[in-house]
Amino acid sequence: MDTIQIEYPTNLPDYALLDSGDGKKLEVFSGYTIIRPDPRALWNKSQEKLWDSADAQFIRTTSDSGSWNIKKTPPMPWHFHYKDYSFLLRPTDFKHVGIFPEQAVNWDWITNSIGKRAPSILNLFAYTGASTLVAAKNGAFVTHVDSVKNTISWANENCKLNNIPADRVRWIEDDVYKFVLRETKRGKRYDAVIMDPPRFGRGSKGEIWKLENDLPKLLSACKQILSPNPLFVLINAYTADISSLVLSHLMQDLMKGFGGAITFGELATKEASCNQLLPQGIFARWLRE
Repeated sequence: MDTIQIEYPTNLPDYALLDSGDGKKLEVFSGYTIIRPDPRALWNKSQEKLWDSADAQFIRTTSDSGSWNIKKTPPMPWHFHYKDYSFLLRPTDFKHVGIFPEQAVNWDWITNSIGKRAPSILNLFAYTGASTLVAAKNGAFVTHVDSVKNTISWANENCKLNNIPADRVRWIEDDVYKFVLRETKRGKRYDAVIMDPPRFGRGSKGEIWKLENDLPKLLSACKQILSPNPLFVLINAYTADISSLVLSHLMQDLMKGFGGAITFGELATKEASCNQLLPQGIFARWLRE
């Protein structure tokens, strides 16, 4: 029987989930405490007194945006450190701050999967470039694709902060599906693919992305650009509309004929006070054996 894994980082000196509940989470990033909405935190808060001391709170005003109520200005610059990686943080209009701490387990998996190789990696929906940075710092050559110019600039800043050589990363502002189709026509091949598709999004020219409709098409296209002996594939998602089991089935379709092993499950963060896990996303991974 397949086993759904639950993974969470255990060594994050610059991050702590202090409490969660009532549709919110209380976190501290590098000494700066914030409150953000989290629709999965349906239980009651357990550390009510801690919440009053937050430095900032994100207030949602629409379904996908809002504003920050800032009591104390964030550090300038505001950095997050993990192992020998450094990331720039800043509050955004979409509640994010530029990093997803639960992804540390994927960063470690990417590092271990690269090993001593220098693979060509395609990172789709690459956002502020945490996986790009990790892969490049461990010897990979990365094509970083995102449809938002500002986040590509942010990712570039992260790479410069970590002294990543310029020739290690190719920056592409484009709709990911159209880009993959063009790479197929050009005969381009990649040793590994990383993707973090949203539930809903828009491409660089207004293209509409809906996960349940477009992810299968994208994965089918990605099969055409994998090298004959691919190294790994990582799919990460945050939507509650599908399960990690769905991602595993899609991964089976994608990697049929390549052998290897598939793992899948949930990513979480653990509360500092009571060890309760807050679910943060789902993943499926394929690794060549």
